[in-house]
Amino acid sequence: MNSRPKLVALAGGSGAGKTWLAARLREILGCPATHLSLDDFYHDQSHLARSERERVNYDHPRAIDWRLAQAVLQSFRDGESVLMPQYSFKTHTRKRTFKTVRPRPVILVDGLWPWWRPGLRRLFDVRVFVDCPERLRLERRLERDMAARGRDGGSVRRQFEETVAPMHERFVAPQAEWADVVLRHPVGRGEVERVAAMIEGKARA
Repeated sequence: MNSRPKLVALAGGSGAGKTWLAARLREILGCPATHLSLDDFYHDQSHLARSERERVNYDHPRAIDWRLAQAVLQSFRDGESVLMPQYSFKTHTRKRTFKTVRPRPVILVDGLWPWWRPGLRRLFDVRVFVDCPERLRLERRLERDMAARGRDGGSVRRQFEETVAPMHERFVAPQAEWADVVLRHPVGRGEVERVAAMIEGKARA
């Protein structure tokens, strides 16, 4: 394997199956892989009142601390350990504790817009876009937000209609243009294996 860690971006809409894909790739890859989420780079909103935090548009790229995200990913490319921020969606704040993450041969990074910015786009060795129907993405978002983030179904649906869907069309979907691979629902094991083979090929180069 090449000594420099290979960065792999997994982009797609909320509920598209990015986390599922990352887990399957880690099972199949013939080398150790670390899985990170762009979600942990959301700006800390602790300076706002709780009611104000709820009104922030978290589906717009400006909600991300891009400077920190780029610094962390560059450190991984350089083979350095990093202190990863951790974010709480229940409070919309960055946790006080950071997590030390050591580089592995493959770094999987999932998120809504991991290569929206050209500076980050250049850091990734492989870019995979997961295309999933809106109806299914909403169903998955409802299940996740109600179970893991303590939200009610009505607020999840309103947010999806008012911000998630329009922001998806504006910022998420266009990234398919810069993808090395576009996976469309349902994603089969054969497709995951082909992506894993592509990643391993890059790691051996």
